[in-house]
Amino acid sequence: MDIKIRKATEKDFSAIFGLITELAEYEESLDQVSNSLEQMYEQKDYFNCYVAETEENEIIGMALYYFSYYTWVGKTLYLDDLYVKEAWRGNGLGSRLMDKMFEVAKAEKCKRFRLQVLNWNEQAIKLYEKSGFTVDKTWYNCDFEDL
Repeated sequence: MDIKIRKATEKDFSAIFGLITELAEYEESLDQVSNSLEQMYEQKDYFNCYVAETEENEIIGMALYYFSYYTWVGKTLYLDDLYVKEAWRGNGLGSRLMDKMFEVAKAEKCKRFRLQVLNWNEQAIKLYEKSGFTVDKTWYNCDFEDL
């Protein structure tokens, strides 16, 4: 199995949006996706992404992230979504994508690497804990949408 982890380009946006949709279905939240391929092109300067790609050029996973600033620690890499297609899970691709994110965070001199995980997603929680993350159960998400 020769899977390449590489920086995504605009040519990958359609496949990435497909993965975003698959992830939303997996999380039973497809009705909450208001993003679109057109919006991704318009807002491409606000996110970064690495993809896992097969020898046949099929994109089978992604790590979509951005940088933010937290008052207590400073520059932070925020991993918004890590997703591997179901048929490819269990092959270490999630760990390889996480390793790439740690590499990027260190190269960018980030002080923190942050992500969120659903409390029922045991498989993801195990991956993140194995990677060294502390899962904090004291904070709540607060969102205001439709601005």
